[in-house]
Amino acid sequence: QVQLVESGGGSVQAGGSLRLSCAASGRTFSNHVIGWFLRAPLKVRDFVAAISWSACSTRYTDSVKDRFTILRDTAKNTVYLQMNSLKPEDTAVYYCAADRSLHITSQARGYAHWGQGTQVTVSS
Repeated sequence: QVQLVESGGGSVQAGGSLRLSCAASGRTFSNHVIGWFLRAPLKVRDFVAAISWSACSTRYTDSVKDRFTILRDTAKNTVYLQMNSLKPEDTAVYYCAADRSLHITSQARGYAHWGQGTQVTVSS
């Protein structure tokens, strides 16, 4: 059973940066896909980015492609979401998710394990 712990959320002004972390306990991320999703107030959970741990391939939603980077640290068994040029519309709770798979999916139902979420607030 993979347990996920997110950290790194907070409040920043527009144009600022944050780095979210997703650490796994219980087992390693080997042969897993790790994704980040967000849930803005009154909206459904949306895909942000994902990385295939073994292949190190990545996928991003169009709105963050030039601003966010998903990274992995194999030594720390941790995935990061580096968020630059933040906008007020990025304000949401961000969730880390993982699934034992070699293929990235942007569908939330494709991930079996979820963290508790971390709040990101971007002010104008």
